[in-house]
This record gives sequence, C-alpha cells and structure tokens, in this order.
Amino acid sequence: MYRIVEKGTPNTLDYRIFYTKDDKPISPFHDIPLYTDDSKNYCNMIVEIPRWTNAKMEICKEEPLNPIKQDVKKGKLRFVNNVFPYHGYIWNYGALPQTWEDPNHVDSGTGAAGDDDPLDAVEIGSAVATRGEVKQVKILGVIAMIDEGETDWKLVCIDRNDPMADSLSDIEDVEAKMPGILEATRDWFRIYKVPTGKPMNEFAYKGEWKNRDFANNVINETHGYWNALMSGQNAKINCANTTVTSSKSNISVDEASGVLGSQPEKSGDGPPVAASTQDHCFVSRTVPEKVCH
Repeated sequence: MYRIVEKGTPNTLDYRIFYTKDDKPISPFHDIPLYTDDSKNYCNMIVEIPRWTNAKMEICKEEPLNPIKQDVKKGKLRFVNNVFPYHGYIWNYGALPQTWEDPNHVDSGTGAAGDDDPLDAVEIGSAVATRGEVKQVKILGVIAMIDEGETDWKLVCIDRNDPMADSLSDIEDVEAKMPGILEATRDWFRIYKVPTGKPMNEFAYKGEWKNRDFANNVINETHGYWNALMSGQNAKINCANTTVTSSKSNISVDEASGVLGSQPEKSGDGPPVAASTQDHCFVSRTVPEKVCH
C-alpha cells in the first residue's frame, strides 16, 4: 500500500526517505491516516528506528512532505548512545501519523506543554522492523515522559500480526506476559541522554504506566490538535499534503512529484558509520529517580 522512496546518500546529511501511495507522493505525517479503518481498533505507526539500531531518524516536520531524515547535532549525524545493558533502541520506535503534541497546550496532568512532535510509539513485537515501514498496531498503554520541560508521551503498542498480539489487550497484560519490558522501557527513556551531558528524564504521574483507555484519550486529544494545525498556518511545521483537501496546505500530485524530483537520487550505501557509535556507555542508577507529581 505504502512505498518508501529513498533519496540522497545513506549515512550523510542529504539522505531522506519519502513516501508514496499508489505511486503518488504523500506526507507520512499528514496523509497516512491515524487509524487503519473506521473501527479505530488499530493505529498506523511509522517506524523511524528499527530495534537494535541507534541512528536517530525522525519525521522531518520542517521540510515539504515530511521525509524521514537523521537528526543532526552541531553539524553531525546523531546516534543515540548504547547505554549498558542496552544496544540502540530496544523496540521498534516511531510515530503515529496525524497526531501532534501542541506546544501551546499545557497538559493538566503533566503540567507541561507538548513537545511539538507527532506522538511517539514503541512497538514491542518480536519482529525487527525495517526503516520506514508502516505497521498496523494495537495500542496497549502510555507513559508521560517530561523531556527538558516538555510533555513527551511514549505509547506502547504491538503489531497486530505479532504472535503475542491476541494475548495483549491492556498494559497489565504486557507486565504479565512480557515481564521486565515496561521496567526496561522506562529505564531506557530515563537515562538515554545522560552520556551526552543531559540530566535524567523525569516522568509525570509518578512514573506510572497508564492503561489503554488513557492512551487512547491521549491519541484522540493529539489528533484534535493535529486537525487544528491543518486548518491554520504554522511557521515552523510544513503541512504540505496531497490528501487532506480541507487543509490550507493541500498541494497537487504534480507539485508533490516536483518535491521528490528536486531531491538527489539515492547513491550507493554511503560511507561507513564510525565504529565509535557502537561503543557502550555506563550510567549509574544509584541516583534517586525523580518524577513529577
């Protein structure tokens, strides 16, 4: 249904992953529906970072058609440190389309404004995804991370086709059937920025995992913020799309094809990644956990 189109040279600043549907360019942020069908039992999830990898890939909000690109810090491609005992991301990591954490809205439960991004999701199924894959996922729960003073929800979900999917319906099922994964997930998010000199991340709701109903309320709310975003103008976010005809940023297929055509063609496998990106870092857990109440 959806096809990725790679542009530029992998492992360089110009590498991008664009999307098409039926050979027509689309934005993964705006044109891929949040839900897989009208039942709303499953959400679409865009996989930015497959499990065990650490290149910090993300949907680019600022560029036309919002391709996936690697985050850049101080002019260099960003890689998340391997913090012992973890290696890269410990699940398939990505985002839910047609959601947006509004930076102008202060959440009553977290006391912090949104982080200006689509909702993040971790997919805990057994298969290692491919970069850019669009998965159909069952929502299981959520945790409220506070990242540098901003609300940054982290959804937990599972591929609807995973062998475990039928036995997982809510957050307590995850703890019962996959003991340790929620604890490891919270620990990973708490410490992953420490090797870069950042403090440990905090969590609202005393760091508690919230259930599926709570998570679905977060999804519905952020989908509403996305709808509001698409009905207006935003100086920072590129809302160009080919299917949301009611939006002010809807463009023609020809215009979207021009965006893809302006990008350099994919060129080889790119330069090798520095061996240092695979080094392990060590972080003490003796520091008391700090959570927001």
